[in-house]
Amino acid sequence: MKNFTYTLFVCFCTWLLFGCQTASKNPGSSVSDSLSWEEIEAAAKGSTVHLMMWQGDPQINAYINEFVAPQVKARYDIELKTANGQGNVIVSALLAEMEAGKSSSELDLVWINGETFFQLRQINGLYGPWTGRLPNAAYLDLDNPFIRYDFQQETDGYECPWGTVQQLLIYDSLRTPAPPRTRQELEAWVKAHPGKFTIPNEFTGMSSLKALLADFGGGRESLNGPFSEEKYIRLSTDMWAFLNQLRPYFWQKGETFPAGVAPMHQMFASGELDFTLSMNDCEVDNKIRQGVFPASARAYVPDFGSIRNAHYLGIPAASANKAAAMVVANFMISPEAQLQKRNPEVWGDGTILNMEALPADWQEKFSNQPGRKFAPEKSQLLPRAIQEPAPEYMIRLYEDFRTHVIETPVPSL
Repeated sequence: MKNFTYTLFVCFCTWLLFGCQTASKNPGSSVSDSLSWEEIEAAAKGSTVHLMMWQGDPQINAYINEFVAPQVKARYDIELKTANGQGNVIVSALLAEMEAGKSSSELDLVWINGETFFQLRQINGLYGPWTGRLPNAAYLDLDNPFIRYDFQQETDGYECPWGTVQQLLIYDSLRTPAPPRTRQELEAWVKAHPGKFTIPNEFTGMSSLKALLADFGGGRESLNGPFSEEKYIRLSTDMWAFLNQLRPYFWQKGETFPAGVAPMHQMFASGELDFTLSMNDCEVDNKIRQGVFPASARAYVPDFGSIRNAHYLGIPAASANKAAAMVVANFMISPEAQLQKRNPEVWGDGTILNMEALPADWQEKFSNQPGRKFAPEKSQLLPRAIQEPAPEYMIRLYEDFRTHVIETPVPSL
């Protein structure tokens, strides 16, 4: 979902050291605690909410533009407008507004998680706490650690859970009837099929590296807890050595890496690659339905596991339309909107709702919803789920993947 660059990281740290004293001066108005929900809805009427989100998937875009936007317009007279942006784009946009001393932000709602949430909290870039004021927050499954914690961080009401995902490897069951299940099998497979495997140099690729890092650490819980410099150096040193000895067998002989999963999907579909990756664990169904992937495509989690996380909605501290943003978010976590989003033919995203907390009629609707055809069900993925480690791991992986892999000469065979 996101791409964090080292340049932004340096700017971010510099800003923290020399400019963060201005961040506490929140130029945006708050939503008074004395307002009832009915009064918040009344205040939101006639507003425009600007949502910045990743727009790299046509089915996700259709869900927002053809379902959510018309619904909030019809129900609450709120105009929902979207802009493309994620991770570093959101952080840099809000940083620029703060540094310019703008009285209000151009953004009212942002789709975030992980290191983006970490960075925005460091600069007081998010409004909150507000999640607990949403009526539909009563249905949130906050006892679930994959939802309650965002990269090991308490959300403290500064972002609202919106969906859950787990990373999957996607393969063609005809070309690769027995995909590798362990790190050792993956190593053997890559060497036996030169040019057919790679990882993208972005969020999805770094997420796959976190799973490898956990495997080098001894298991799925090995990265739990606060960031450890000693642990990271020890495990990443082994991982960089592992990747570099495999690089000559990677796509393009490991001299370059795809900038995102979209080109990987296309190369997989054309047969240039035998594997692609996705943080949307229903994407294989979506892409088969769209005609992008062959009907023989399937998805799985290796034995060593894969990252499972939640994604969230945040309200920028300087938003001028906080009441309207809260109303939109409340609808987006409603049983109706979550059921629609969970439909494999719409998006297939995992819900953040606690089924036992829902009224009986909604429980029945969720239990009767058709399942997936080509991807494992969520319940099958959970035993191999790795909880997101602290955000510093992701930040370091972006920097060190470039230093220790991309900028390192490819070893000769």
